[in-house]
Amino acid sequence: MSAKNFVIFYVDKPSASAAFYSALLNRPPVESSPTFALFALDSGLMLGLWSRHTVEPAAAGRGGCTELAFTVPDADALDQRHIDWSLRGLPILQAPTDMDFGRTFVALDPDGHRLRVFAPAPEPALAEAELITIPAFPGA
Repeated sequence: MSAKNFVIFYVDKPSASAAFYSALLNRPPVESSPTFALFALDSGLMLGLWSRHTVEPAAAGRGGCTELAFTVPDADALDQRHIDWSLRGLPILQAPTDMDFGRTFVALDPDGHRLRVFAPAPEPALAEAELITIPAFPGA
C-alpha cells in the first residue's frame, strides 16, 4: 500500500492557483481539473488545490490560518528565494528575519495561504571545554 501524504488548500479559482504554483514550483500539476489541481513536491508531499466552492463538506475558513513550509539549505539560499518571490510579485508578510529556529520569511499565495521559507539554524558547535575526554584503560 502506498502511503502518500497530502495538504489540501481550498482556493477560490483552482486554475489561477494551479498557474501560480506551477510557476512557483517550476513544475506542472500531476493532476488537473476545473475544480482541483495536484502537485507532487520534492519531499513526496502532495499539494492539492481544491475549489472552495465545490469541496464537501463546505469549507468555512479562509487562507492564512496555516502555513506550508519550504526548507532551504542556508541563509544565502533563503535570501535568494526571497528576492525571486518578491520579483514574482508575491506579497511578503514577513521579511527575512532570524528567529530561534533559523532564518525565515513568509509570503502569501493568491488565496492568502502562508508560504514560509526557512533555513534551519546551524547546530551549535561544542565548546572545547564541553568536550569529554575518556581516558584509555591501562593494558587496552
